[in-house]
Amino acid sequence: MTTIAVIDYDMGNLHSACKGLEFAGATPIITNDVAKMEQADGVVLPGVGAFDPAMQHLRSRHLVEPIRRIATSGKPFLGICVGLQLLFEGSEEGTEPGIGVFPGTIRKFKNEPGLTIPHMGWNQLQLTQPDCPIWQGIPPEAWVYFVHSYYAEPTNPAINAATVTHGSQTVTAAVATGSLMAVQFHPEKSSQPGLQILSNFVTYVRETQKQPAAAL
Repeated sequence: MTTIAVIDYDMGNLHSACKGLEFAGATPIITNDVAKMEQADGVVLPGVGAFDPAMQHLRSRHLVEPIRRIATSGKPFLGICVGLQLLFEGSEEGTEPGIGVFPGTIRKFKNEPGLTIPHMGWNQLQLTQPDCPIWQGIPPEAWVYFVHSYYAEPTNPAINAATVTHGSQTVTAAVATGSLMAVQFHPEKSSQPGLQILSNFVTYVRETQKQPAAAL
């Protein structure tokens, strides 16, 4: 049995994420218990809403340091939507410091003629780390579903696993380093490509169970 801890801090689309993980053959466990996260085979940090309230919810539950530790421990870890943004140092959306696993800042889309903000709907990925475990079997320009007004700007662009173009701006759509991965789009709303991405994560978790974890 492959167990995936889905972090519960009242800011995530937990039901949809769990359905996708169940479809991929995993057993999701919704929890804010650090011990259960540490015991799980993999961890998912979902998120919807605004950056500051999300960080406040995490701090009120004393989850910031544990998440930082788990995310860098070598345990398979997947951030989704705001769950990606929280892994950075901060956001132009607010003033709260982020978890800070990734150096960099969450930026607001720049206004330009004809550009819709939020970036909402289907758009095509440009894979920049085609060998990333979650991209196995994913077409190079797969369509996935986005809902966001802010995007990640990593200090080190080499961690970008995929980008997306909105208007004239090409921005981060996913990041990855080692066992730590995160996507700005919603795989649970992205039809077959999204289900494949969640299935790939579960497969990666299973493969990682067979070998010693290597911390970042």
